[in-house]
Amino acid sequence: MQQIVTSQVQIETGWRTVLEREFTSPYFAEIKKILQEERKAGQIIYPAGPQIFNAFNLTPFNSVKVVILGQDPYHGAGQAHGLSFSVPDGIKPPPSLINIFKELELEYHYPIPTHGNLEYWAKQGVLLLNALLTVRANQPASHHHLGWQYFTNAVISKLSEQKNNIIFLLWGKFAQEKIPLIDSTKHHILVAAHPSPFSANNGFFGCNHFIRSNEILASLNLTPIDWRIDRND
Repeated sequence: MQQIVTSQVQIETGWRTVLEREFTSPYFAEIKKILQEERKAGQIIYPAGPQIFNAFNLTPFNSVKVVILGQDPYHGAGQAHGLSFSVPDGIKPPPSLINIFKELELEYHYPIPTHGNLEYWAKQGVLLLNALLTVRANQPASHHHLGWQYFTNAVISKLSEQKNNIIFLLWGKFAQEKIPLIDSTKHHILVAAHPSPFSANNGFFGCNHFIRSNEILASLNLTPIDWRIDRND
């Protein structure tokens, strides 16, 4: 997978081409400026700089089959690594991720995984996209007004405009607010409650989104996603 550097950020070439206007926009320059200022002031920001665009580097633009949209990165030490809902090896899976695994257990009878690293999904074409790409340590949604929404809205819009038959898994009200950005005549939108412990029993459990996604992929003669993350060999 080829990557190129843009303003000290490594990003896969397909995404770099598609998002050229965003990287050169005033709002993106302002995001970089604020992040630099916060770091100089001693603020800890997650994920680490090289991992901010991890989702794009692990899932090239031309490989995207499924999009799982989260809100913002985990704000605890060691948790965020640039993929929505995912945590690195050795980090305890947070409650929402545990509920995702419980839904997988319901659908496929898979045992709860031994780790919470979803890179295996990403490498199969599942774009694990957070609407906000950074957060201050221990301050959830602290970069809500930074401008990341402009960037990630552009990501969703470009996928909608330039590709066909992408499956968007939109869990919770925040993710579902992105529906107007998606052309439902050529893409597949699956909605459910958020997997958070506060809402999972209100429509996330039993949504069958993983099975339904693979049924759609199979109908398109595309390789289904292997959702068993313990088999990331």
